[in-house]
Amino acid sequence: MRLWQVSLMFVVLAGVLGVVLASDGSPVAGAVVAVVFLAAAFGYSPLIYPRHTPAAEAQASGLPIVYWRPGCPFCLRLRLSLLGRARHAKWVNIWRDPEGAAAVRAIADGNETVPTVVAGLAARVNPAPAWARTQLRAK
Repeated sequence: MRLWQVSLMFVVLAGVLGVVLASDGSPVAGAVVAVVFLAAAFGYSPLIYPRHTPAAEAQASGLPIVYWRPGCPFCLRLRLSLLGRARHAKWVNIWRDPEGAAAVRAIADGNETVPTVVAGLAARVNPAPAWARTQLRAK
């Protein structure tokens, strides 16, 4: 359920604000606000990310690993910047995988800061999207 909390909050806000604005005589504004909040709900949902891979499987694959969590705007930015290249990495949701969360804490000085990308011997916390694209292109 924790994976969907932010998305559900946006869905509820879309409904409430859309109805309030429409009942106040602004149906177009209500519809626009609802669409914006529903788009945010989709963007923050786990649906936009590739399938979760357990950390042990990701580490054994030899592919770059992206540690992420739902609701993280920086993870969303990285995911959207990678577009088709995202399939060239393994995606580990640290909320679903304690071993993945531990790997991030080991890299990020005890913090669970995401996105954290590990590519070969290089590991970056909240890397620039250009760096991540380069790492995924090389694999």
